[in-house]
Amino acid sequence: MNIHREILRLAVPSILANITIPLVGLVDTAIVGHISDASAIGGIAIGTMLFDLLYWNFGFLRVGTSGLTAQAYGRDKTHHDSPHEGRESEVGSLLFRSLRVALIGALVCIAIQWLFVKGVLALVPCSAEVAAFAERYFFVRIWAAPATLSLMALKGWFIGMQDTVSPMATDILVNVVNMLASYVLAVYTPLGGVGVAWGTLIAQYAGLTLALGILGKKYQLTSSFSREGRGACEGRGGSSLFRLNSQLFVRSLCFMVVYVGFTSLASKYGDTELAVSAILMKLFMLFSYFVDGFAYAGEALVGKQIGEMKVSAAGQGSPSASLVSRLRSVVVALFAWSLGVGAVFTLVYALWGSGCIGMMTDDAVVRAAAMPYMGWLIAMPIVSTLAFMWDGVYVGAAAGKEIMIAMIWAAVAFVAGYVATEPLWGVQALYVGYFAHLLARVIYLTAKWRRVIMNYEKIVRSVDKNYEGEG
Repeated sequence: MNIHREILRLAVPSILANITIPLVGLVDTAIVGHISDASAIGGIAIGTMLFDLLYWNFGFLRVGTSGLTAQAYGRDKTHHDSPHEGRESEVGSLLFRSLRVALIGALVCIAIQWLFVKGVLALVPCSAEVAAFAERYFFVRIWAAPATLSLMALKGWFIGMQDTVSPMATDILVNVVNMLASYVLAVYTPLGGVGVAWGTLIAQYAGLTLALGILGKKYQLTSSFSREGRGACEGRGGSSLFRLNSQLFVRSLCFMVVYVGFTSLASKYGDTELAVSAILMKLFMLFSYFVDGFAYAGEALVGKQIGEMKVSAAGQGSPSASLVSRLRSVVVALFAWSLGVGAVFTLVYALWGSGCIGMMTDDAVVRAAAMPYMGWLIAMPIVSTLAFMWDGVYVGAAAGKEIMIAMIWAAVAFVAGYVATEPLWGVQALYVGYFAHLLARVIYLTAKWRRVIMNYEKIVRSVDKNYEGEG
């Protein structure tokens, strides 16, 4: 296997799709920024935060499904010569369970929508204008929940199957439809800024329709697939999926402490600072969509390698030296690519950071208020790429405990960084806390690398007994 070619085969489609993801947020913010004022930009930020509170709790639908499906793919690839032979039972059951959880979760989100939005807005310090816009945005977009959560599960499954082209097609459709529909509805109809919520609603269901079509045509799912999936809900792998999802759920809660906390705390400094924080967060995350392409490749490749190692361990007592060496080479190559991306964005922000701010809003007050934070914009890419890439490696390893603990420490670092520096630096403390949470993730996951990955023999011995007899 040519490692770099395989990485690019998986990463490039994800990058092409991910490029359109920040464009949606940028377009939404730019539409509102050009047709309204800072309170509307803040309303979009608060409205997005409300969905982060809901949807980040279901992040395991993509992450957990991806890692476990990749390992199942690796095991099946070792056992079967045909690309699809014998694979339906295990990977099918993983998809079935994830979709079932997605639909149940969506129904819960819809049922609690009024209590949720009123309760959260009661706790978030923001102006009445921002709160009113956020409510209108939320009560429209919430009806996309079934499609949004199902797409999480489907994307994770496709990636685990070493297929990043299918989610690329789905993501591009979702994001292009989102941008076009949001623009038309916001600018050319009486909906105004709330048109961006309707654009998202339409786009999510368009994406789900395409993803299900791909699932039926490319993977030719049959009634036997569905029967296997239903039976597997109580069968093998169920406990592993539940345990991993539980750990990833805790991780999602910690993510909310950081990302929702960032927006919530920014709102107490006024609408202008809230608008600045919303714009800077979009730019903080812009480069992550490139790195995520390599992180997704890491999930797929590391998971496949570990799946093969588990089969080897079951048959020979321990993974062969060649498999361990290949895993090491894959991870080193992944970090080389991701660090290159981080270096490019560091240079871009250093040279054209103020221009990036100007693209986001015409409001001179907001643009001027963003200038004191340019140093943070330049500093974020390198440390962020390390954190995101480690996440991909650990997801492929299905090392949920380490991912969870890393994010617990990251949440603590965010809170501690903010509390310790806010009396002296004011709103700058938000960016101190955000940077500290990235450093905490990098330090912890780097320290655990050898035990979790390089010494994977220990984990291999704990593989489910149902798989041990297959080697």
